[in-house]
Amino acid sequence: MRPLTDQETERLFEKLASYIGRNITQLIDRPDDPHVFRLQRDRVYYVRESIAKLATSVARDKLLCVGTCLGKFTKKTGKFKLHVTALDHIAPLAKYKVWVKPNGEMPFLYGNHVVKAHVGRMTDDTPEHQGVVVYAMNDTPLGFGATARSTAEVRRLDPTAITVFRQADSGEYLRDEDTLF
Repeated sequence: MRPLTDQETERLFEKLASYIGRNITQLIDRPDDPHVFRLQRDRVYYVRESIAKLATSVARDKLLCVGTCLGKFTKKTGKFKLHVTALDHIAPLAKYKVWVKPNGEMPFLYGNHVVKAHVGRMTDDTPEHQGVVVYAMNDTPLGFGATARSTAEVRRLDPTAITVFRQADSGEYLRDEDTLF
């Protein structure tokens, strides 16, 4: 397990900023318990600093994971891909949100995009191609994605038009449990 390089940190922060904006500082500067980002086998973990220091005493090949896996860097392009395991950390800090009606929850959790007919409400002034957290109407975070259209354009769309491109959802815990960690 090692700290992220400057380039890796920049890519991680760019991805996180698309969902939580300037709230990244709330992830790092936690006065109660400082957290750090660590890299282990191309996966980025968000872990308490005290636990990260203890983990240095474990051999790299023996250490499976520590903390919360936020995502991983792709091997070919080196881009950062956010995993659904990061949902608990980005949902409370999300800048833009989309709430899905009960009839749209299951299609989203099965890996489909969100169509306009399933949108219950949406944060005002959400731009196009912006990272959003998808919630159920009872404020339970279901996943995250990117908007296909701005809020103003969504109001004029037909009911079958895609509103949010799905990037990760809670159903991945069951569908991809072998590859998440």
